[in-house]
Amino acid sequence: MKLKYLLTTTAVALLPASGGFADGHALPECENCADTMTLMSWGGAYQASQIKAYAEPYAELTGVEIIWDESSNQAVAKVRAAAEAGNMTYDLVDVEGPQSQILCDEGLAVEVDVDEILAPGDDGSSPSDDFADAIINDCFIPQIVFSTTFGFRSDNDWAAAPGDLCALFDTENFPGKRALEKRPKKNIEWALLCDGVAKEELYDVLDEDGVDRALAKLDTIKDDVVWWSAGAETPQLLADGEVVMGSTYNGRLFSAIVEQDQPIEMLWDWQVFDYDGWAIPEGLSDERMNRVKHFLAFATDTQRLADQAKYISYGPARASSQPLVSTHAELGVEMGPHMPTNPANQVNFLVNNIEWWADNQDDVEARFQNWLAQ
Repeated sequence: MKLKYLLTTTAVALLPASGGFADGHALPECENCADTMTLMSWGGAYQASQIKAYAEPYAELTGVEIIWDESSNQAVAKVRAAAEAGNMTYDLVDVEGPQSQILCDEGLAVEVDVDEILAPGDDGSSPSDDFADAIINDCFIPQIVFSTTFGFRSDNDWAAAPGDLCALFDTENFPGKRALEKRPKKNIEWALLCDGVAKEELYDVLDEDGVDRALAKLDTIKDDVVWWSAGAETPQLLADGEVVMGSTYNGRLFSAIVEQDQPIEMLWDWQVFDYDGWAIPEGLSDERMNRVKHFLAFATDTQRLADQAKYISYGPARASSQPLVSTHAELGVEMGPHMPTNPANQVNFLVNNIEWWADNQDDVEARFQNWLAQ
């Protein structure tokens, strides 16, 4: 079944100009709350959307100082290290589903009752109903649905533009450097798909000799790959002409294509869907926990998640937010065609298998890094 926007028909309540929740209630005072918060996120266009949609408005309403750490790609390792040192410096960490599952399984993240700490939907729905399947575990507070997909230079002298994912492995018809993330997740799924494995058999194959098979497929283009660690790298490499195609988050490509008018096109074939959201690290004082809960109730309400989608082409995780998303807040561009959840962009897609990656992440990561070093 394709992922779709869940549109509601209930009339949308407008926010008061002074700020508050989507049902019209003003933001309550935060009692016994810390004056600062340190939030770990991903940097770039995504973090900018968070700042514009709810961090700056929240700071203006409350006076809290928000400090950003841009290292969510190392969230598990950093939270582990802070916990071991007995000095949890992060108040919230922005994580993908598998990271949240690891933190939850290891007791490094707080289990939360979303119906207790989050605002209801503007249509009166409970947070658990409004977020529905986006609540992937007891420690995860959803924000958005995003995908990892490919961009390619549109000014190459190829006979035809890439039509599917497996152009990645076709260096004869599509010569030039490729950019891939310097970790196994998604790369091994894509490699197996292009090695003839059916979508429904991917994780059965991976449970057998699939990782070795995927690495062997990746070996065929290893010399042509530029490896990235931060999502902003691929758009820059494409813009500079250092690579001809590369993977990154769809929001990064939207920024390069629409905002920067770069000669880049999107290849949606076999995009990989993920949920992204917040995890609260264990070890916070009462004052810090109070501030976190207060912020989360504001930052994940119907209006704020809709506002975030106006700055970046990621779909809000709340169903009640969807009707409020229309055009880019600054450019006036209709956002629907640029969303990963647009049916036209879902001819072939994968949903990240959170349980498999939570169980196998460390082992596969070690094998992947060992393969890179060979």
